[in-house]
Amino acid sequence: MIGAILLVGGIGLLDLRVLGYGRDISVSALERAVTPIALFGFAVMVISGSILFAADARALAGSNLFLAKLVLIALAGANALAFRLGRPALASPATASMRVMAAASLALWLAVVILGRLIAYF
Repeated sequence: MIGAILLVGGIGLLDLRVLGYGRDISVSALERAVTPIALFGFAVMVISGSILFAADARALAGSNLFLAKLVLIALAGANALAFRLGRPALASPATASMRVMAAASLALWLAVVILGRLIAYF
């Protein structure tokens, strides 16, 4: 859970800033501050998720929720890569496409966390 908090918290702050919240905070400074935290959170999630998967791989491999979670992680990663590669300097005002990607990022990562919690119950 710590990994999810670090990832979604860090990226969520940046996404909210791109969407317009906290306009007095520099987007580029916030990005420099939260990206390492979010990447560390993602690494924690990969490690702990791999251990949890190894403990019950057969059941998880057949779980539609687990497969949906993997798809959403891939989509969130592709969205993050597209955001990093396809954006102008973050010092300038956010473009419409940047705001769409930030909203998609929030939705995708929150859905990943929700699916992760639901897997234990279904």
